[in-house]
Amino acid sequence: MSEPLESLPLTRASVEAAHEAIKEHIHYTPVVTSKTLNDLASTPQMVEGASQIPARPKMRLFFKCENYQKVGAFKSRGAFHALSRLSKDQLSKGVVTHSSAWPQEILSDVFVALSLNQLWSSGPLFYLCSALALAARTHGVKAYIVMPTISTSSKIASTKGYGAEVIFSGSTSQEREAVVEDVIKRTNATLIPPYDHPDIILGQGTMALELEEQVQELIQHDKLLTVHGDNSEQENGHSTMNGSSSHDKDDLVQSRGRRAGHLDAVIAPLGGGGMLSGIATALFGTGTRVFGAEPSFEGADDGRRGLEANERIASVKTLTIADGLRTPVGKINWTIISDKSKVKGVYAVTEEQILSAMRLVIERMKVFVEPSAVVGLAVCLYNEEFRKLVEEEEQGKGMDIGVRQSFRIPGTSVNLAHYSTDKPSLEAPLLEDNILTTSFH
Repeated sequence: MSEPLESLPLTRASVEAAHEAIKEHIHYTPVVTSKTLNDLASTPQMVEGASQIPARPKMRLFFKCENYQKVGAFKSRGAFHALSRLSKDQLSKGVVTHSSAWPQEILSDVFVALSLNQLWSSGPLFYLCSALALAARTHGVKAYIVMPTISTSSKIASTKGYGAEVIFSGSTSQEREAVVEDVIKRTNATLIPPYDHPDIILGQGTMALELEEQVQELIQHDKLLTVHGDNSEQENGHSTMNGSSSHDKDDLVQSRGRRAGHLDAVIAPLGGGGMLSGIATALFGTGTRVFGAEPSFEGADDGRRGLEANERIASVKTLTIADGLRTPVGKINWTIISDKSKVKGVYAVTEEQILSAMRLVIERMKVFVEPSAVVGLAVCLYNEEFRKLVEEEEQGKGMDIGVRQSFRIPGTSVNLAHYSTDKPSLEAPLLEDNILTTSFH
């Protein structure tokens, strides 16, 4: 991607500038909480080995639901910001990117094996193409999207539906990149990379600014949503503080030494690293710790392994079910993720743990999720190293943790008028002991 303007520094101020540049083009996506998942995350888990004592963390989880974003993914943020940084001359020549894909017959085999047929057939492998196509159409710019011939017909139709010109290629990254080079030579279009570029990083980081604001609003509305407002009544399953006034609740939160509504941590999936490095950039210096989450299958945890080896792992070959996280960490993103002052650590989970988190959300919350989106939740639920860290660092007080996750309500269309911050809609799926709290703008 060319640099028509001087690159913005990778700072919180630059993320704020990025948000100002794109906010008219993106959705302010909701934050959702669940008492059921909070309770499960705060319950000691069975661990292997009789000598091991399971961690007893206390967590309150706040889910930033980017499936409600335009094109159904956070990648719209980076795409819109990248285009906002191009010169008029570059915009006049168009933009180009490419997408990986899996044949429908391979996808179907995976779905059947998991008994979750077609739940994430519109997953993250294709979101960049749709996001860039939409951003280009919005700005009146030509978009060239290189896609493998094995791409599903629905994905091809979706990309064309946003006005992009689809150009087919072979399935390997080398074949796709060769076609991209041909397009650039023919059109002088500007390549928009999927994740390893400052403008993409800053755009993705804007979700962290919103998450901060929304959590503060939610906790101001209901102090029992924060672990720092916890008491024995809440631990016994009661949802009120038995006569305590709002002023009393404020004192309780402040007495824990925390600013009301301040997130202790955010955990996000790590693939190429654009989102995680953006979140880390946005939250640097705020006191909120940032963690990454990866699948461990077939070496998909290249970020975690790279941190152990103190060097970036340049190649990953894995068929983890978390297909959006099959890419190695980008070079620019690595400089942020390997900085301990910005990302405190990266934790991995197994395929079984990812599937368990998926089934938990589907069965207990009645919402659909894609594998890549629940890796952060799986770490909170099952990774004992992370859970012990939460227990030990907070000396048993617990953490309020922001989790980037995608929800999809089955069999319904999204109507924001059905939700309020006061109570869940009767038309929304509810389960006993489950609190659905939303913050919409």
